[in-house]
Amino acid sequence: MGVSTGARKVLDTIAGLRPQLNLGLGDYSYEAGIEQEFCDMVTGKLGTDFPYQVVTGNHESDGHDGDIANIARCLPNRLPGLQGEYGTQWYLDYPEQKPLVRFIMVSPGIDFHDGNPLDYSRNSERWKWTADALDGAKSRNIPWTVVGMHTPCLSVGKYDCQAGQDFTNMLMEKRADLVLTGHDHMYQRSHQLGGGVGCPALVPDTFSSGCITDSDASMVQGAGTVFATVGTGGVGLYDVRDDDSEARYFAAWSGRNRDPALGTLDVKATADRLAARFVPAEGYTFTDAFSIERK
Repeated sequence: MGVSTGARKVLDTIAGLRPQLNLGLGDYSYEAGIEQEFCDMVTGKLGTDFPYQVVTGNHESDGHDGDIANIARCLPNRLPGLQGEYGTQWYLDYPEQKPLVRFIMVSPGIDFHDGNPLDYSRNSERWKWTADALDGAKSRNIPWTVVGMHTPCLSVGKYDCQAGQDFTNMLMEKRADLVLTGHDHMYQRSHQLGGGVGCPALVPDTFSSGCITDSDASMVQGAGTVFATVGTGGVGLYDVRDDDSEARYFAAWSGRNRDPALGTLDVKATADRLAARFVPAEGYTFTDAFSIERK
């Protein structure tokens, strides 16, 4: 995000959409000591009581470019019913009465103050917490599950599977509807991906057509998971590597060398439909749209 002109344009775009909340996917101030300036920029554009809900990125998780504790203090949780540790690992159901979405925010694959990442390995406490949060949404009959985390697994950008192969496969096995990430400074959106006979596991750095359960923009819930990286908040974009071995998993992308755009993903949920569209900031034209219908 940063505090650049680009970041301010993206916040103007968000403000124009008049959303009920915003999910921050990490990497906020990009500099130590200016966290308050970043928060003031956000609240100046969106309002002091607006729910700009945060989870940490790698730039503030270990304190080297700001500290997530400071960001969480000046952009605090504004929504009722939050479970977990705001800024690092939390979930909440929205709206509080008759919720339509469970938002689950986690932090795999990035280092914290002790120099180590949090443990999201198979059957760890954080793995179980995430799996239980997904299962709990289903048992409560909440229509949609949206997971947010800083690091992607699949990418045609700069990074490999920092979120972890096993953890990513678990999100698919639990049928998370939408997984949102940042980290790679670009927009990329996968087809709907799911396991099964033709896809015993999603393996990074390879491609298996059997893992694609739906390849158009209108999908049906339960067949798999859509992964979207929305790293378009204002800092310089990365190139799209369309020769990447994972490229065929993706339905749309935008980067420095391919339809570059800053902007935001506008997600709308009803009891029957989850619809999303990429809305470019002023001066950009790239867009993307997809939807998932409940059976």
